[in-house]
Amino acid sequence: MAKVAYLLLCHKHADRVLEQARVLTARGDYLAIHVDRNAGSGFFEAVRAGVADNPSVVLAKRVKCGWGEWSLVEASLNMIEAAVTAFEDATHFLLMSGDCMPVKPAHVIHDYLDGTNQDMIEHADFFKDDWIKTGMKEDRLVYRHWFNERGQRGLFYGSLAVQRKLGLVRKIPDGLRMRIGSQWWVLRRDTVEKIRAFLKKRRDVVRFFKTTWIPDETFFQTLVMHLVPREQVVPNPPTLLMFSDYGMPVTFHADHFDMLKAQDALFARKISDQGDQLRQRLGELFVSEEAVADTGSSGRALYDYVRRRGRMGRRFGPRIWEAGAVIGPDFELTLIVCKKWHVAGRLVQTLQGTGFPAFGFVFDQDDVALPDLGNIESSSDKRGRHRRAFVRLLYRAREANKMAICLDPSNLDAIRDFASDGCKLRVLELICDLSDDWLSGHAERVGLGTARDQGDLRGNVMTTLRQNIADEQKDIRDLSLSTHIRVHQGEEPGRMARPMAHAFGISVDDGAALARTPHLFED
Repeated sequence: MAKVAYLLLCHKHADRVLEQARVLTARGDYLAIHVDRNAGSGFFEAVRAGVADNPSVVLAKRVKCGWGEWSLVEASLNMIEAAVTAFEDATHFLLMSGDCMPVKPAHVIHDYLDGTNQDMIEHADFFKDDWIKTGMKEDRLVYRHWFNERGQRGLFYGSLAVQRKLGLVRKIPDGLRMRIGSQWWVLRRDTVEKIRAFLKKRRDVVRFFKTTWIPDETFFQTLVMHLVPREQVVPNPPTLLMFSDYGMPVTFHADHFDMLKAQDALFARKISDQGDQLRQRLGELFVSEEAVADTGSSGRALYDYVRRRGRMGRRFGPRIWEAGAVIGPDFELTLIVCKKWHVAGRLVQTLQGTGFPAFGFVFDQDDVALPDLGNIESSSDKRGRHRRAFVRLLYRAREANKMAICLDPSNLDAIRDFASDGCKLRVLELICDLSDDWLSGHAERVGLGTARDQGDLRGNVMTTLRQNIADEQKDIRDLSLSTHIRVHQGEEPGRMARPMAHAFGISVDDGAALARTPHLFED
């Protein structure tokens, strides 16, 4: 049975590296990690401490890595040496980065590698195939590159200009036919051993590639095709990697999960830095025994099709706020509708004391006690952009299927929104007495006057407010909700017990306890 030694290049997010280590070794495979020396000692120590108790993980000798430099090849070779030495029964070696995740269960990867007896590495002809779309081509090889184009642009192009002017063109090492392809590959142990032996004999090859530009796209590709019969090499990389029109790698998010799982690839790159949910789902898929349906290579074509259709085009799947925008029939939601926020707040406190998940005016008020939901909870404006998706997050945070939230009766759109969902909705409307003193204070709160206003002005304001509140109550009645319960101030607690119980789906005794909430309707 195949046993894979994964070779992980990483330089950030120690917690994600440790999670990758846990997932990738959970089904009997191995992992060699190279931590970029640019990442600093703190990052390295966090990784080393996190994998210290995992015998299936080994750390490789570190080098400072730079994009397009030999250092990336050197880091890969260091991981190969560490893995070959530490894991004698490893049959395959797969190169990946911290931005990669598997898109197939481990058992599917093992079965595939057992059945092929081939290496997987892209290997286009460097000079004949149109693999390089823009930028330098032959100049990558025939001139020496000592400087990094990204960090030392002036020196990079200055040295190149001098070599061109002086005609300092060099030859490809004897016997090599240059190949190019994706950096990501999976090689059999026999192939890795052949590469190691070849490099010991041909130091000229190492010297040549050390001063080529972007050797991670040519080094292994060239050597594999030099050392391994063509029929033993699958010309496709094991890792799905797509590029945008701007030549930048496409990042994958939660809505790409089904598309990624359906591709004929073993891994995918790049998972978004904000793609924690996608990482979690892919990790769960990897360690599962799930059978995989038919797969294909439609990912790039599908991405291109969607991109051409622009913002109005259909996407790979519903976004998180679309997938979560339906609460659904498995959930029960009670809306506590009340004009006097302090009255609803007291009821929420009593509910919370019983363990019933209840929250304040989440769509009407910024300052509401809420769990950490990734900053979406930080303001009522953010919560209200996708109300049902936000409520789904609250259900998940509380691990419950029942919940209550408060709404101002003026927020009719929110009530309609929840009423249009398939959840089991109950609306509990608390009808309060409206004294002149309370209305006066309410007028100040909404900017319609002050306590000092006298006579007709104050009377007109309060009359208008009373009428508006009555209109809000009528608008709610006109919705003809299937479960609309009204409890009036002044009712005896005994008479409120059953309506309260019905409103929250609880026992009559518990409803009676809610009805006895101390000072419930007092101002």
